[in-house]
Amino acid sequence: MKVEIYVPENLNEITLGQYQKFEKLNTEENKDSAFLLQKMVEIFCKLNLQDVLQIKVRSLNGIVSHLNEIFEKEYKLVETFTLEGVKYGFCPMLDDMTLGEYIDLDNTLGEWQDMHKAMSILYRPIVFQRKNKYQIEDYKGVDNAEVFKNMPLDVAFGSMVFFWNLKNELLTNILSFLDMESKDNLTPQQLEALEQSGVGISQSMDLLKAMLPNLIRLPN
Repeated sequence: MKVEIYVPENLNEITLGQYQKFEKLNTEENKDSAFLLQKMVEIFCKLNLQDVLQIKVRSLNGIVSHLNEIFEKEYKLVETFTLEGVKYGFCPMLDDMTLGEYIDLDNTLGEWQDMHKAMSILYRPIVFQRKNKYQIEDYKGVDNAEVFKNMPLDVAFGSMVFFWNLKNELLTNILSFLDMESKDNLTPQQLEALEQSGVGISQSMDLLKAMLPNLIRLPN
């Protein structure tokens, strides 16, 4: 029986929800297993498992190799994208985030199964736009987060890389300041606040850094 196979050409043709589904199975127990390879092709090529089993080994190896290639490309920040008829924009002023936004983002950004919630915080409907400048909707919580499972995966990856780079720069600045500034010029409260900021950012960075180089561990 001939199986018609849709193979995504890039990450824009894979959704965040598809990747979440794969990542849930991508455990140490399943690592490098035939089961994971089959599920990978099933999920990303939108097939059922019975059809995957009909694919010739040579063709299957070609699909796996291609998927590895598209996941190895660079991820750049995508500032705006359209999803289900709504145009979304990346939060243009991260330093203006409210406490509620920051807490929700901090609670969701480190877990793949919650990543659609993090994306609903970072990307919101554009309510006004003039050329390259735009204004996004005020934060209303993550109630509409489910729709972000359908967002392009390259958009999600790009925002994660951007956010990691931003935190990396902030941590570097804090540590440089602590090295250069005489501790005699700082009150104990100021010193403690700076050090705690550095620790918190460092921990958050470590989590993102661990995720980014291993965004996907495809079986070879």
